[in-house]
Amino acid sequence: MLIKEFYRVVSIQKMETDFQAIIELNKEHAIFEGHFPDNPVMPGVGMIQIIKELVETTSSKKLLMQQVSNVKFMTLINPQVHTILQVNFAIEEKEDSIKVKSSIRFQDSIALKMSSVYKQK
Repeated sequence: MLIKEFYRVVSIQKMETDFQAIIELNKEHAIFEGHFPDNPVMPGVGMIQIIKELVETTSSKKLLMQQVSNVKFMTLINPQVHTILQVNFAIEEKEDSIKVKSSIRFQDSIALKMSSVYKQK
């Protein structure tokens, strides 16, 4: 985990063609003090890092991000209100890369949609 104690994985389930992870944010983490004081918001780069780490966990590979496309931040996540997030991702392994389509949501709101490509370290 790049940012220690930022979140914890509650569960990861393999579905038919993809994965679903439930994570719990540490609403007291120092990252939220700077992003932003008195109005904490989940950093976009934090969401992107969480997805990378979950893909590494499920693929059992260390990865480097090569490309991110179609990133859509759709709503803000306030960690004081929404600590439980659902991360859905589908992995397509190619010869020299891993393509991932992912989303992060809480309750009925989608916070992030993203397509990304990784290569193995």
